[in-house]
Amino acid sequence: MSSGANSDLDNRRKQLRFRSWHRGTQEADLIIGSFADQNVGQMNMEELNLFERVLEIPDPVLYDWIIGNSAPTENMHNKVLDDLLSFKYTPKKR
Repeated sequence: MSSGANSDLDNRRKQLRFRSWHRGTQEADLIIGSFADQNVGQMNMEELNLFERVLEIPDPVLYDWIIGNSAPTENMHNKVLDDLLSFKYTPKKR
């Protein structure tokens, strides 16, 4: 991969991390942002595309899926969403 392509990929990862931490509710930001911090750096282009689709899901809907109040419809499942739903958020120690 060329250095330009690497730069584009790095920028996209940074943008996705930013979006993950700035969703609108603190609870969702903490979980989705932490997931992004731990996973986005290793995602390939296809997984980044899937994660971007996940980030397009409205915050209240996605958060309800994460905490188990409701389940995504079958057509919404993808590898990255399933990874997020099984992600165990651990608060950072101060």
